[in-house]
Amino acid sequence: MATAPRRSADSSPRNSTNAPRGLADMRRRLKAIFIGSIGNLVEYYDFYAYAAFALYFAKSFFPEGDELAQQLNAAVLFAAGFLARPLGGWIFGHMADRHGRRVSLTVSVALMCVGSLVIAVTPTFSTIGVWAAVILAGARVLQGLSLGGEYGTSATYLSEVADQKHRGFYSSFQYVTLIGGQLCAIVVLLVLQGWLLTPLQLRAWGWRIPFAIGGLLAIVAAIMRRNLVETDSFIEVTKHKAEHRKNSLRELMHYPREVTLVIGLTMGGTAAFYTYTTYMQKFLKLSVHLTDSQTTTVTAGSLIFAMLLQPIYGALSDRIGRKWLLIAFGVCGTLFTIPLLTALRAAHSAMTAFLLIATAWLIVSAYTSINAVVKAELFPAAVRATGVGLPYALTVSIFGGTAESIALWCKKIGHESWFYTYLTACIAVSLLVYVFMRDTKRESLIKE
Repeated sequence: MATAPRRSADSSPRNSTNAPRGLADMRRRLKAIFIGSIGNLVEYYDFYAYAAFALYFAKSFFPEGDELAQQLNAAVLFAAGFLARPLGGWIFGHMADRHGRRVSLTVSVALMCVGSLVIAVTPTFSTIGVWAAVILAGARVLQGLSLGGEYGTSATYLSEVADQKHRGFYSSFQYVTLIGGQLCAIVVLLVLQGWLLTPLQLRAWGWRIPFAIGGLLAIVAAIMRRNLVETDSFIEVTKHKAEHRKNSLRELMHYPREVTLVIGLTMGGTAAFYTYTTYMQKFLKLSVHLTDSQTTTVTAGSLIFAMLLQPIYGALSDRIGRKWLLIAFGVCGTLFTIPLLTALRAAHSAMTAFLLIATAWLIVSAYTSINAVVKAELFPAAVRATGVGLPYALTVSIFGGTAESIALWCKKIGHESWFYTYLTACIAVSLLVYVFMRDTKRESLIKE
């Protein structure tokens, strides 16, 4: 890989008869995508282990009130991690645009390691009182900073190392590993829940295990990322010293339309994504009234199904364009969100619940599979990581991170269906953006 010739991520081998050179180039891309994706998986596992195990540790940090109140308190802290994501998007986006994608990706996963290990060793309320919740909140902020930087830099990196004809397919692996991180958290829960620990042990101390695992995996991911090859797009930017030294945030102000597009196209998609991932576990438990094991199994099964859809939809976007997939998500999400969630609440079996969630993923995957590459294609290389990461993180903190809290609040006041309407409205607003935006596959700025 070290001897492979440098070329733009958009170019194919110039000499089609030079098979070894083309093979070396492909291996370089695949290795870079694999390492970048694995680190992404670890980061999202660490972040979402909190959501997966909140049913077990909420009482340790918030002992007052009933189970719904405890979960609401835990959800508020989950949302707090999202509030730190815009700051992380700016810090790590600037780092990626000025010092390289590799440096930013390595530092972000190292910070996630710190946050996870802090949660693993934090004493409970019974030991240090309210300080337990304060430390937990601090650790969530560290994780939020890390994840805020991870998304933009990872989306930028995967989009830049992919070749032009398969960029949608390769960049879709960001969400394969993003969902995979959540799935790993669920699998760890399933193993602990079903084979190793009793429910009492899980609530007493077993919930610390996944955070310790995540911290150790993050160390491995950081070591792997230290050896990532830098993208050709960033190398080209560094050749232009005046452009490279510009402040990325200030330069981003020259792209107000693109920043607005990122916010608009993200709004409905992120609200839907977090509804069918982090909130769905609580929904199945508290509203559908499945057992603990049924809740975990259905959640894990639906995430596996979602993972399989991402590269299929990504490859489809390479053939028909990005815009039509986004419009399909917007139309179907607007029409079917309320019927799907209403039917899911009335489900009488785990299989029915799984089929309904799988149907929802057939819709939502039209957004998740390509949203990263669409944003990356909106910006030139000099501001790409900041342009993707900052407005995305801001939108996710407002509409994604709060989805669970809003849903639980609506349930607490006896109007759970209000959340269904809220989610539909978010998707409908994004649909308007999809209709009027350009197709970034045909008008991409990846080469810029």
